[in-house]
Amino acid sequence: MNTTANGSSSWSCSSLINQEARKVGATVAYSLILVVSLVGNPLIVLIVYKTPTLRKPINMLIANMAMSDLLYPMFLSPVELAKSHVGSWLIGSTLGEALCKMHSFLAGVSMLVSVQSLVLLTVDRFRAVVLPLRLRLISHHVSI
Repeated sequence: MNTTANGSSSWSCSSLINQEARKVGATVAYSLILVVSLVGNPLIVLIVYKTPTLRKPINMLIANMAMSDLLYPMFLSPVELAKSHVGSWLIGSTLGEALCKMHSFLAGVSMLVSVQSLVLLTVDRFRAVVLPLRLRLISHHVSI
């Protein structure tokens, strides 16, 4: 047990975890998330695109959310795997700094687009249930 200068003890879970086991677990988890995302999300977009009856604005929001959910693991997983195994960003110099910042920005934008699509879906479903006779928020008709 660790003891600080003032006599209080501090305890950390990281001392109990085998670092190699953590790396293997993180690699398996990130790889599984990436593979499921690379298969499932394009499948949703393909189904909405190929089925004419599903080409409705609400389903387009679902396809939009699927695309943003596809991009997030594509930006996050490789970087987290490299950070886990190497311990630092792989590319140095100005290019590496720009890519690091762009990676963070695009991952954040992808997450925000996904959340925005989910909020719009929720608002539309709320209005459909609570106010069913009013004009729909998301429709095929364009009003000026």
